[in-house]
Amino acid sequence: PHAEVHALRMAGERARGATAYVTLEPCSHHGRTPPCADALVAAGVSRVVAAMQDPNPHVAGRGLYRLQQAGIEVRHGLMLAEAEAVNKGFLKRMRTGFPYVQLKLGASLDGRTAMASGESQWITSAAARADVQRYRAQSSAILSSSATVLADDPSLTVRWDELDDETQRHYPREWLRQPLRVIVDSHNRVTPQHRLISQPGETLLARETPDTQAWPSAVSQLSLPRNGAGLDLVLLMMQLGKRQINSVWVEAGPRLAGALLQAGVVDELIVYLAPKLLGDAARGLCHLPGLERLGDAPSLAFSEVTRVGDDLRLTLRVA
Repeated sequence: PHAEVHALRMAGERARGATAYVTLEPCSHHGRTPPCADALVAAGVSRVVAAMQDPNPHVAGRGLYRLQQAGIEVRHGLMLAEAEAVNKGFLKRMRTGFPYVQLKLGASLDGRTAMASGESQWITSAAARADVQRYRAQSSAILSSSATVLADDPSLTVRWDELDDETQRHYPREWLRQPLRVIVDSHNRVTPQHRLISQPGETLLARETPDTQAWPSAVSQLSLPRNGAGLDLVLLMMQLGKRQINSVWVEAGPRLAGALLQAGVVDELIVYLAPKLLGDAARGLCHLPGLERLGDAPSLAFSEVTRVGDDLRLTLRVA
């Protein structure tokens, strides 16, 4: 159910005659759930304040009109910038067909992600890792590569026990939803024996040619053409948008991270910077072949710098 339905259930009879505040216009169409506008009417609210209209062509003002027709006072157009920030994944998909992509990176002060041997656990602090769990929980999908799967055998799930106390209070365990796991696997190296395959939730393997192995029902394969050295990442994002994926959280090594940046599909970088120095023999942050001049480098802008435990979390917009 959408947020309005959850709120009305929690409010019960207290909703009658009350004001409902929403960041986005209540939906007015039958999709995966019944219309939220109808639920608000049935609950007897007297006033609805919506920060912004829904750009979804199935809604686009119809939800507000439905409320007004039922005699409910409606106001909208308040705190637009804040509403845009809260709904950035949904809004980008509605406007462009593509999900909002956040690339997570963890590095030492000298921009290194692992020792030359590959050892990387743990560069960042436990607080930073808990913060990552919160970002995972907010995302529609977690994207990684077969190289990461082979190197670390990760589960790529939201681990409720590792969320910070405040998030746990607002996000009970029974509400836990596992994001779609998306693995870029151009050489079909992921097997049914890897840990993520048996985890709760669904997994999508992006491959040039799907294989014929017996996969669990929660695993599907997506055929993508190559674009240069790897799979077409722009087409991958387009396909995820068609699957109604609003936001993608990327946890991958330097090659996929660099490829996503060079493909122009990354909207935001989330970089956890640890107070460590690993030296020039350690592994770098992003593989960006072909850069010869400063003017060729991706253009980034800081939007936030926050201390998380012993680390810094840098949030940067991709221009």
